[in-house]
Amino acid sequence: MKKMHIKKGDTVYVNAGNDKGKTGKVLGVIPAKDRAIVEGVNMVSKSTKPNAQHPQGGIIKQEAPIHVSNLQLVDPKSGKPTRVAMKVVDGKKVRVAKKSGEEIK
Repeated sequence: MKKMHIKKGDTVYVNAGNDKGKTGKVLGVIPAKDRAIVEGVNMVSKSTKPNAQHPQGGIIKQEAPIHVSNLQLVDPKSGKPTRVAMKVVDGKKVRVAKKSGEEIK
């Protein structure tokens, strides 16, 4: 399995593409394709048949996966985009923000 610098629940900044400059929460990651689904980013229109959630059916807007190379983690201390480093603390690998040195939970 591939290692990714972001996880579900992280807040990320989009640094490339049509949604450049937006931030959002990661709803899910797809390590096999190096992609992530971010809340409110890369919205696409999808046609759906009527079902329990959408009794009328029709066209709905939903998030599409975006490549992780276009995402940067947001520093928990400053709120700005940062790179990620891995550090061993008490025998466990943890993610650390490069800008502030703060551990990312």
